[in-house]
Amino acid sequence: MKQMRLWTGLLVVALTMTACAPVVPVPAQPVEPAAAEEAPAELGTIVDIAVGAGDFNTLVAAVTAAGLAETLQGEGPFTVFAPTDAAFAALPEGTVEALLEDPAGALTDILLYHVVAGKVMSGDLSDGMTAETVQGAPITVGIADGVVTINEATVVVADIEASNGVIHVIDAVILPPAEEEAAAEEAPAEEASAELGTIVDIAVGAGDFNTLVAAVTAAGLVETLQGEGPFTVFAPTDAAFAALPEGTVEALLEDPAGALTDILLYHVVAGKVMSGDLSDGMTAETVLGAPITVGIADGVVTINEATVVAADIEASNGVIHVIDAVILPPAE
Repeated sequence: MKQMRLWTGLLVVALTMTACAPVVPVPAQPVEPAAAEEAPAELGTIVDIAVGAGDFNTLVAAVTAAGLAETLQGEGPFTVFAPTDAAFAALPEGTVEALLEDPAGALTDILLYHVVAGKVMSGDLSDGMTAETVQGAPITVGIADGVVTINEATVVVADIEASNGVIHVIDAVILPPAEEEAAAEEAPAEEASAELGTIVDIAVGAGDFNTLVAAVTAAGLVETLQGEGPFTVFAPTDAAFAALPEGTVEALLEDPAGALTDILLYHVVAGKVMSGDLSDGMTAETVLGAPITVGIADGVVTINEATVVAADIEASNGVIHVIDAVILPPAE
């Protein structure tokens, strides 16, 4: 019993001493700065972003050739409407190569026409607004149903920010007014020279003038009708030759330098005479020397007794009008 009282007394004393002991402060642990406080990654220049994107290889090559890389790496700010590689590829064949051969000329004008001074975000654009480019000529903004256009090009990606401005990606190369007019004037001539064959080429390729081609070849007139001209040819179809009396074509081919040549030259007029140049009752002197007479009634055009069944087939050296009968010179 005495032992139990002793242990109880010691426990009370121990608890009392613990309760009265002073509190020792714990040192505060340093707090790591939040990730959000880390400095943002630095933006590259417009040129850096174009190079790194991989979709502007032609644009970068053009900018480099024109000596504009240093400018577009400068302080700016600039707004660049950047055509993709596909946009450059959509230009007529050979255009990019021709521009790169003269980088200080049209190429520089075209590139500067894609740049506006200042940083213009998509939210700053409005329908119908114009903005003067670094080239000097203005571009026109269109906005309809949420689609933004710059002249005829559509903005496919907007607001790509750079350290010295902003890039808006467009799906076509835009041309300054002078270049656009020149391209419009040159295109038809280039297409015509590239696509149109001579009168003989077209006759051979058509497949409906086999007898005419054979006759022209026999008469030694191929080189003439492949020449500069221009010529207007009233071309009888194979059916027209087949309608001649039996044996006529064969007889003509046996003496190509005689009547055959006269008949063929009677189907040719010097100069390029389109259907719109014809009038009822007019006559035209043929290369043979004898005239043909034009008739027009109820929209049907006739050359002597033959009817024009297809008109205005243009060639690089003239025009063909298809007729349904072989016409014969007066002496015949």
